[in-house]
Amino acid sequence: MAAITLPKTTSRVSQCTSRKLNERIFSKTQKNVEAFCGTDQETLAKRLEELDREWDFERAIQTGASIQVLLGLALGTFLNRRWYIWSGVVAGFLLMHALLGWAPPLPVLRRLGFRTEAEIDEERNALRILRGDFKPTEDPRQALAQARLSGGPSVSGEGMDDTK
Repeated sequence: MAAITLPKTTSRVSQCTSRKLNERIFSKTQKNVEAFCGTDQETLAKRLEELDREWDFERAIQTGASIQVLLGLALGTFLNRRWYIWSGVVAGFLLMHALLGWAPPLPVLRRLGFRTEAEIDEERNALRILRGDFKPTEDPRQALAQARLSGGPSVSGEGMDDTK
């Protein structure tokens, strides 16, 4: 009997996202880093604060699922017991996402621009490198490359399945 292999926690969402969309997200991250290259420390600090408050994909899917479950429970209680099924379906999709990284809202949320924590961290680390927190560089592409090496999976789509 074959063992079930679950995807890595750090890359399961990007593995379930199309290569084209992963590349679009990476390109936006790269443009963000390039836009802040050469800016003053205060501007970089403000952007880093924005990144600290940015909702990642996990937060968005957890919030959406919680709202849907509560809605199903309320409709089941006040309208018709059949609405309880909705809460069960949503909980099942949330479990599928937790295990496999995919759920029905994934393509929509990714198209809306929700990034994974690793993708946000990649931009954060690149900006911190530009700010001089690590080995300093003036080149935004070099900073992004250093950020990739400092942790987290690549978000550029490298090593991901082309069939998605």
